[in-house]
Amino acid sequence: MSSKDWIEKDYYAALGVEKSASSDEIKKSYRKLARESHPDHNPGDPKAEERFKAVSEAYAVLGDEKKRREYDEMRSLFGSGAFRRNARGAGQPGGMPFDVSDLFGGGAAGGEARFGGGGLGDLFSSIFTGGGAGGAARPRGPARGRDVETEVALDFPDAVRGVTLPLTLRAPGVCDTCHGNGAKPGTQPVACPVCHGAGVTTRNQGSFSFSEPCRNCQGVGTVVEEKCPECQGTGGVTKTRTLNVRFPAGVADGQRIRLAGRGEPGERGGPAGDLFVHVKVRPDELFGRTGDDLTLTVPITFAEAVLGTDLRVPTLDGTVTLRVPPGTPSGRVLRARGKGVVRKDGRAGDLLVTLDVVVPATLSDEARAALETFAEQTPPAAREHLDARVRRFS
Repeated sequence: MSSKDWIEKDYYAALGVEKSASSDEIKKSYRKLARESHPDHNPGDPKAEERFKAVSEAYAVLGDEKKRREYDEMRSLFGSGAFRRNARGAGQPGGMPFDVSDLFGGGAAGGEARFGGGGLGDLFSSIFTGGGAGGAARPRGPARGRDVETEVALDFPDAVRGVTLPLTLRAPGVCDTCHGNGAKPGTQPVACPVCHGAGVTTRNQGSFSFSEPCRNCQGVGTVVEEKCPECQGTGGVTKTRTLNVRFPAGVADGQRIRLAGRGEPGERGGPAGDLFVHVKVRPDELFGRTGDDLTLTVPITFAEAVLGTDLRVPTLDGTVTLRVPPGTPSGRVLRARGKGVVRKDGRAGDLLVTLDVVVPATLSDEARAALETFAEQTPPAAREHLDARVRRFS
């Protein structure tokens, strides 16, 4: 349905209800009329089919609260005598010629005309096909360039410490020959012969006048008669460029870094888009990471766990010595403070060292004899609570 239908058709009358009817009353009336005029109940009756279509069209508007409100507002405006037609059919407010698109764009009254709590453009944009076709089209001005995305793989130490790397991109850029205007050197773009440089064209449809971007110049207002031999009139070419990108200390796997204004250049002098760099961090053979803490697993012998020892372990920047107390179980975590990822505030996370007691798969005869002697002298493990449950099933 068109905006003209909303203005000229009385959907309340089509459903046989008053304008003040409730939603339930509208629904009840629609069901009754639709059942009576349905083509299945009236085979070969074109009038019944027309009545069914009219009832369905009316309910499609009045059965939707938002559409009903907009329909009532439009009917109130156009049915109040605010607009009249002259002898040629052109709409006139108070006898003066007018263009409905002026209302949508704010008119000459110095601001957007307000209606029903929003601009007329908001009201009509949901009614006219094409979404906002009732709004006055504007010449296309400078357009922001598109954003560009790329991916960079970093070594684990570089991600922790931070690093600056050259990044080579192939992306559209401004043509150096014509400097972006698309015209052959020594010439300039000329005003579009269709829109005469306005960038928009106007067409009349009944009592309405619609404006849209000029199709000949794509809304720019100018055309290129002699095209640049480098870019063929587009104003842009694919370029290879190298950027030095700073990855901050502690950048994480999957993080996205935004470089403002480093994307594709804008059109007609518009600002450039942004460059988004997706970071992939290569796994390290020794270290892992949990937030701002680095993790490291260190194997120790059974004797070292029982007797205790001093462990010298690596960090990303050197080494550190950790004390393993006697009787340390497998899986205990020791902490080397300040040896992790440096935070933005200058403080650093920790290095978390997990001890893994290694059980030898084979033993020499001497080692086995010594271990048996050790076992005889060692008190048994505290398993009384387990033994009690085992005896219950014996």
